[in-house]
Amino acid sequence: MPAKARPKKNLSAIKRARQAVKNNLRNKAVSSAVKTVLKKVESAIASGNREDAGKALIEAIRTLNKAASKSVIHKNTASRNISRLTKKVNALSKAEAA
Repeated sequence: MPAKARPKKNLSAIKRARQAVKNNLRNKAVSSAVKTVLKKVESAIASGNREDAGKALIEAIRTLNKAASKSVIHKNTASRNISRLTKKVNALSKAEAA
């Protein structure tokens, strides 16, 4: 853990430090939610349940888009994750149909 920064001198720096703490907490919560929904989709795919995987995918897409709009993750990262998950879910439904 890094050493504590020395106290800021001017008001704008103090405000920036306060904002950084709030943003850090929000970003941690959002990225944790993203990881959780990704794991849900992966586990639904692994179990082979197409219906659960589809529902989890919709939730994951929504969460990833929200995280990207808040700049917690980059928009291309969100898009890439959505694309990969969608491919996996579609492959699951094709395998089930065949």
